[in-house]
Amino acid sequence: MDSKDRRLYLVVAACALVPYLPALWNGFAMDDLYIIVWNPLVHSLHGAWRAFGGPYWPPDLGGQMYRPLPLATFAVDWNVARGHPALFHAMNLLWHTAAAIAVTALARRLGDWTAALVAGVIFAVHPVHVEAVANVVGLGELMAAVGVCLAVYAALVRQSVVWSGAALLLGLLSKENAVVAPALIVWAWIVGPPLVLRPARRGVVMFVASWVVIAGAYLAVRATVLHPYARLHATAPVFLGESAFAGRLTAVAALGDVMRLLVFPLTLRVDYAPAERTVVQSIMDGRFAIGLACLAVWAALLMLAWRRQQRLEAFGLGWVAITFLPVSNLLFSTGILLADAASAASRRAGAAGPHRWHSLGTQDACVARRFQRDTKHSGRFARLLSRSGAHGRDLSEPSPACAGTRRAP
Repeated sequence: MDSKDRRLYLVVAACALVPYLPALWNGFAMDDLYIIVWNPLVHSLHGAWRAFGGPYWPPDLGGQMYRPLPLATFAVDWNVARGHPALFHAMNLLWHTAAAIAVTALARRLGDWTAALVAGVIFAVHPVHVEAVANVVGLGELMAAVGVCLAVYAALVRQSVVWSGAALLLGLLSKENAVVAPALIVWAWIVGPPLVLRPARRGVVMFVASWVVIAGAYLAVRATVLHPYARLHATAPVFLGESAFAGRLTAVAALGDVMRLLVFPLTLRVDYAPAERTVVQSIMDGRFAIGLACLAVWAALLMLAWRRQQRLEAFGLGWVAITFLPVSNLLFSTGILLADAASAASRRAGAAGPHRWHSLGTQDACVARRFQRDTKHSGRFARLLSRSGAHGRDLSEPSPACAGTRRAP
């Protein structure tokens, strides 16, 4: 690595770290409370290996999902920092920096220095990453992103079946989204020279065989761990009671928001199913036309890049589509219509200082009050609450933000 490349990685690392430094003063918020603060599994160092035999969500909350690596990391962090949130946030910053550097390294090997700088800096500072970085449970997404980038890098640059498979396993054990890594590798092979050299037939067979073995082992372990718990299929409220056709129309319409978030992410929100985003019932709906136009723009750019032999640009456009497809609602309805980041988080990422996110802290207090009402271990609750970021107000008195919260039966 020459000095110019070292400067490249230092610049990207700085861009990834500096905007998020104020997050070190944040507490735990929202899902952090369920997965970390109130989860006995992560409060013991034994949880670091017990995480591989249990669900991501605690059993009394449904026992859903299998993401052992983030849980194991939370267990280590909790015991090292004694439950203080600063170390958790620091780990998120480090993993985000690692992901940005991995993106830069991949772009550097597939393109030139300028392309790597642009890709790395945009990834490092893009506002849609705020929630994954500033919310502690976003660690799974960060680890999965690193795993995917390393899996692609090892396959395309090093042509290493072993290292690519290990990185893929890292991603899958962090979050299910990492399943897209093999598709990204295959897409790069399709794009072909001069971007990458396709491996010989024997090499392709070895890669495919490794994916089959890893997927089979992962699915078998996941099924065994989650077998005792009821399977739940989360569906976004906008899709409830609607036909599959209406769901697909709505998914296409949402592409307008996706394009906006990628290109001009000015307004972000915490709601995964905004009330103003209603179902699209007809192809004559203007929202469907906007989404279809965005899809047409993407297809036109891909065709243009292909005809001009701009292989790196074509690979990037394909990357966007492949990674987004599993959560796009185009194939099937999911529990999320549109996932931005929290608007409060995006505004405070650079100006929060030592202050808590007030909007999130208020929601934590609402949750905490319900937990305090139901738990018998009030002393333990108080100790946990003092570390959660929901402290600082009398939980016996309802706050204005909780005035409309329905009392649990």
